[in-house]
Amino acid sequence: MTDKASAHVNGQFTGVVPLDLVAREGGLSVMQGILDGRLPGAAMAKTLNFWLSKVEDGAIAFTGAPNQDHLNPLGTIHGGWAATIMDSALACAVMTTLAPGEGYTTVEFKLNLTRPILPGMGELVCEGRVVHRGRTIATSEAYLRDGSGKLLAHGTETCAIFPIEKLMR
Repeated sequence: MTDKASAHVNGQFTGVVPLDLVAREGGLSVMQGILDGRLPGAAMAKTLNFWLSKVEDGAIAFTGAPNQDHLNPLGTIHGGWAATIMDSALACAVMTTLAPGEGYTTVEFKLNLTRPILPGMGELVCEGRVVHRGRTIATSEAYLRDGSGKLLAHGTETCAIFPIEKLMR
């Protein structure tokens, strides 16, 4: 575990995963380590009240429960909440495909909000999966649904893949 762990969300602790560990283990092992509690998840997940709930090679899920702290001035859940959980699922699906020594970053993402997200909707699930994994580019898609399976948002993402040393300083 890391000494930079700071908080917990749904039983998972948050902080920063050391890049040298990511470089050694690869993306699937790191994401499984976050799910299992061996490694910290993203600190912003505590603020936005979402957590990693599934990890597979090329697929991931986050579960979240937006609340009053995430409202926009009109009383619905701010689109930034949906964008953040979507970006997390889209990018982390790609991360599960990284070999030891590989790093990645989001190049662009697009999402469509299909209906309002309202306070009190309960737990929402965002599932992401890799559509294409090349040597330097990967694309993914994700779907955000409520507890009854209604689609709230969907989106796509492109990630660049490169030697992880480019992230190390």
